[in-house]
Amino acid sequence: MHPIIIIGNGIAGVTAAREIRKRNVEIPILIVSGETDHHFSRTALMYIFMGHMNYKDTKPYEDHFWKENRLDLKRAWVEKIEHESNRIIFQGGEAMEYSDLILAVGSTPNKFGWPGQDLPGVQGLYSKQDLDELEKNAVGAKHAVIAGGGLIGIEMAEMLITRGIGVSFLVREKKFWGSVIPEEEAKMIEEHIHEHHVDLRMGDELDSIHAGDDGKVSHIITKTGEKIDCAIVGLTAGVRPNIDWIKEGSEVETDRGILVDNHFKTNLPNVWSIGDCTQMRTPPEGRRPIEAVWYVGKIQGAFVAANICGDTLDYDPGIWWNSAKFFDIEYQTYGTVLPTPQEGEKTFFWKAPDKHITVRINYRESDLAVTGVNVFGVRHRHQVWEKWLSDEAKITDVLSELGAANFDPEFFKQYEDEIIEHWNQENSQQVTKTLGKGLFSSLLGKLNTFKAK
Repeated sequence: MHPIIIIGNGIAGVTAAREIRKRNVEIPILIVSGETDHHFSRTALMYIFMGHMNYKDTKPYEDHFWKENRLDLKRAWVEKIEHESNRIIFQGGEAMEYSDLILAVGSTPNKFGWPGQDLPGVQGLYSKQDLDELEKNAVGAKHAVIAGGGLIGIEMAEMLITRGIGVSFLVREKKFWGSVIPEEEAKMIEEHIHEHHVDLRMGDELDSIHAGDDGKVSHIITKTGEKIDCAIVGLTAGVRPNIDWIKEGSEVETDRGILVDNHFKTNLPNVWSIGDCTQMRTPPEGRRPIEAVWYVGKIQGAFVAANICGDTLDYDPGIWWNSAKFFDIEYQTYGTVLPTPQEGEKTFFWKAPDKHITVRINYRESDLAVTGVNVFGVRHRHQVWEKWLSDEAKITDVLSELGAANFDPEFFKQYEDEIIEHWNQENSQQVTKTLGKGLFSSLLGKLNTFKAK
């Protein structure tokens, strides 16, 4: 019996392997990766560099887990897929046949053809190899330039700052992460980055990268013609599906990513794709065709396992959510919160005075049903917001029970009363118009009762 072969040992591929094994204890399963011997938490790479964790601590499973669960591992890079004979070809020429093939090959950092982008000292931050390279590049470095905003860029900035390496952070957009979060939150994050002594350059771009006499990076030139001396250049202008080798070495149909249907089937028989490398031909309503997010990969791994094992399940990722960290500010989002409200949608925003703590709740103007939330600097419970969004709870009901979502430690300051007071001051006229004066008075009393607790 030929094995199910999974290329990629990230969260998507490993979840698929585990879920298949739960459903079928007999079929052989092989996980192939050229990156590492074992699955590890990619989001923890920064903490290894900063000395908070060792590499072994980032592995969710002990090394003996794989053998005990009859999940075979192979450290190798795959070069080609020969679907006519149901086999893959490894670098070096070795071939192996499969019964089903799951492509879970992840992402790779974007490069946009900058002169000097392949010089020693220029790198992204995605793989274990990138982390190892950064360790080498950081030795003796005094200054670094990071090109590209977003989550990977700010992680790299924090990592380098902890080593005493100065950072110039070039972000092309006028607002930090402005394509994702509203203006108030973007400005707050910019302030926080400056507070950590990062030379943040909004609206500035990398033009070219230059080497010194030793052949390594010595400086960059910005679009405005400024020269910035540096020993490291971090390219963090997003990621793209890691599919160049698939385009060259197979007949798998691709666009920006590997194209799949709602069961994660590609155009080839017995070939599937999940995770960051995958592009849905028809994405679920309100979702993007490519979603390079940890939890999405995990969900897709479970769905592909069910379909390979004989079920017919259309992909349903549930309510969107994500979390991240901007230096000291934790961020969570549930549902849909775009940089500006959509048609028929209102937004309620509260910020703690003189603190980097905010809550933004979006809701439909017609019936006050919540549609999404962003929280910065406080922790909220996933399950609570998932239920409120699924039930289309009214924002007034959500605010009256907002303490149920709070997940901060016991002795942290709670802000629910200030949030409710701000809502009452800003929104009484709108809610009265929507619900009627009598119902609003009842809800206002409920909110004030909560505040008094």
